[in-house]
Amino acid sequence: MDRLAAMETFVYVVETGSFSAAARRLNIGQPAVSKTIAQLEKRLAVSLLLRSTRGLTPTEAGLAFFERAKRAIDEANEADNAARGSASGLSGNLRISAAVTFGRLHVVPQLGPFLDQHPQLNIDLMLDDRNINLVEEGIDVALRMGPLSDSSLTARKIADCRRVVLGSPAYFDRHGEPSCPADLDQHQGIVYNLSGGATWTFTQGREQQTQTLTGRLRVSAAEGLRAAVLADQGLAIASQWMFAPELASGAVRAVMSEWVLPDQDLWAVFPTGRMASAKARAFVDYMQGLLTSEL
Repeated sequence: MDRLAAMETFVYVVETGSFSAAARRLNIGQPAVSKTIAQLEKRLAVSLLLRSTRGLTPTEAGLAFFERAKRAIDEANEADNAARGSASGLSGNLRISAAVTFGRLHVVPQLGPFLDQHPQLNIDLMLDDRNINLVEEGIDVALRMGPLSDSSLTARKIADCRRVVLGSPAYFDRHGEPSCPADLDQHQGIVYNLSGGATWTFTQGREQQTQTLTGRLRVSAAEGLRAAVLADQGLAIASQWMFAPELASGAVRAVMSEWVLPDQDLWAVFPTGRMASAKARAFVDYMQGLLTSEL
């Protein structure tokens, strides 16, 4: 039995909490995973997992083995990358997660040069507006926006972007432009449920005003917000990232520029308890450089 492969199998079982989820991560059958764990426990002469109807949990011995096995796997991966040459030899699969709109506008168009720099590297990009489980999905790094709900996550802030009140020129031609937060009461707001809600604090110098954006349309996805704004259905509060092409072309216009909203933060989030791989770090550094140069 390959000791490193057995360690990797055990680590995946502990991280995912089941043989079946670990098998999906490894692209093998569940019986093969069960057999590997049984052989590992026999070789070590100790029980590593507690099996119950609620799932699998590591024993005290299993937890100790898990921590050291995980470090061994990370070190082995880093050794492989170093041997291949980290500057030009990143290889294997890099699995990235990002929100749909941000990924479509700011990640996908920039992947070509990054892949050109690393011809042995493959990228699997998962676009999803939900905060998915990084371990279960085998994600190396996730790009997430806004405050992080889980303080235990291993995260690094890589950029921020201004939020603005915006709408289409056609909408403003019909309804006029708001000049202060209170004016928003006279407008149809399009509320994006995942952006922090409908109540916002605006700042102008030392003055602060809290205003609730109201309207008849609420959407749960950024693509829905974009579609509604571009169809002249109302104004919205969004990051400049979300409407970058339209703000540049004039298809969408920002208003109330003298009133400042909280910035939108972008975080690189890594699976908890796992050392970020060289390829994940390289990708994050690449994206940070691109986004910083846009500011």
